[in-house]
Amino acid sequence: MRPPVLPAVLALAVLALPLLSGCAGETTGPREAAAEVSASSAPTPSASTMPASPPSASSAAEDAPDYDPKADAAADIAAALKAAKKDGRPVLVDFGADWCLDCRVLGARFAQPGPSALLARYHVVKVDVGEFDHNLDVAGRYVDLLTSGIPALAVLDAASGRIEVATNQGEFANAHAMSAAQVEEFLRQWA
Repeated sequence: MRPPVLPAVLALAVLALPLLSGCAGETTGPREAAAEVSASSAPTPSASTMPASPPSASSAAEDAPDYDPKADAAADIAAALKAAKKDGRPVLVDFGADWCLDCRVLGARFAQPGPSALLARYHVVKVDVGEFDHNLDVAGRYVDLLTSGIPALAVLDAASGRIEVATNQGEFANAHAMSAAQVEEFLRQWA
């Protein structure tokens, strides 16, 4: 008699569940994510306002990554902590990737008036984690990507650099379903 397969499959599913939180299971590419973010945060343009052809590939705004894979994440966080000691503003570290829909939506929420005003009270550092293969050593100092998924946020105390809060329970794993007011409430607690 063959051993039952179902318990083994269930055990694997339970172990894989944290990896599927947030954008860990996303398959949306950066351009598709950008289109979905635009569709969810902006009114639909009329045919008369639509461009006759797609924007140029050299469009700086569209091609510039939100999460720069070439940035030195450790140096960026160190610089933000140094500035924080001078002005007393906490540091908000945002771990994510451009391919992640929830990360792109959170970026769009950050640009809305309420959250944007609160973000001015922080030093913000965006850290690219690629496809969970980039800056993992840096992320590991602040968040647990296995349980948080992306986007994951960490707020660091201005004076000590100590972690005040980390979204290790996947608080932003469904950022696409969050309102600007919900994002604003999170930021208000720590600013």
